[in-house]
Amino acid sequence: MRNFTTIQKFAAATLTLTLFGFAGCNSNSGSENVALSGAGSTFVYPVMQRWIQDFSGVHKNVQINYQSIGSGGGIQQVKSGTVDFGASDAALDDQQLGEMKPVIQIPESAGPVCITYNLPDLKQPLQLSADSLAGIFLGTIKTWQDSAIAKDNPGVTLPKQPVVVSHRAEGSGTTNIFTTYLSAVSPEWQAKVGKGNSVSWPVGIGGKGSEGVTGNIRQSPGAIGYVELTYAEQNHLPVAKIKNQAGQYVAATAAATTAAINAFSGQLSQDPRLPIVNPPASAADAYPISGLTFLIIPKDGAGKAKRTALKNFAQYIITDGQATAGTLNYAPLPDGVKQYDQQQLQTLTADGQPLQ
Repeated sequence: MRNFTTIQKFAAATLTLTLFGFAGCNSNSGSENVALSGAGSTFVYPVMQRWIQDFSGVHKNVQINYQSIGSGGGIQQVKSGTVDFGASDAALDDQQLGEMKPVIQIPESAGPVCITYNLPDLKQPLQLSADSLAGIFLGTIKTWQDSAIAKDNPGVTLPKQPVVVSHRAEGSGTTNIFTTYLSAVSPEWQAKVGKGNSVSWPVGIGGKGSEGVTGNIRQSPGAIGYVELTYAEQNHLPVAKIKNQAGQYVAATAAATTAAINAFSGQLSQDPRLPIVNPPASAADAYPISGLTFLIIPKDGAGKAKRTALKNFAQYIITDGQATAGTLNYAPLPDGVKQYDQQQLQTLTADGQPLQ
């Protein structure tokens, strides 16, 4: 079959989205033409595509190019000054911030990291507990008929197949969210592997970008991996329900991500870098593997027109763009986080001078 999805049509490592404004009755083509470049998260790519399209349709003098190369690559390009903004699913820690020129990092969206799989004979969604999921990615659970998976799926006939793990090959904020979750729920994972954009995987096959992981799963019966929800949906792959602290098996949805955000809303308004994985049992409807994704923008840069356009684009994302995010399985940001973002955007400067 050659019915490729939109995402599959773009190579992950070299994915470049360039959208040009078009003339119209309300064209602001008299303004200075501006080109903005960004790079990073594949997790946020589906909604970033729409944000750029919608923003460029109104700001017709602004051209935005975004390369979906993974959060680690985006951070490095911001650090080296080769892009105007980055996108990462892992917030920069104090050490990373100290190693680069001053930046702001603001949450731009939130979404579930879903567990997708290739088990065509399974007619209902797979259910997985934290212990089963950790065992699969530690390599201690090797077959789909393992007793731990059977316990999660009572009455279900599981296939006689080996488990084939797929994970990200490069530095990835999606990996950071997933391994932060595994570290929170599994002492063995925390001791043997830990969390980060890149980890030493005990088992599995690496894929480049969310696109590569999705491709691995599609091609390998018995495979399982983690991606942003839109990648699974557009590739017609099933998504597992994950058991949360309340004991509920919860599907990966925007609403369940919102429930996870709300469980940490007070802390997030003070420090949005706080992980929102494994929310407490009081959040019965929360999906436990959720995360925020961040825009990383240098505090200062050259050219007032370019910097103003960049600020306007970021403001669009955290205001009107949130409604668009909701249509693509991302959870809208809570008001407290949006207020934090607006405060941070006011600190941006151009050539050392404040922006209006």
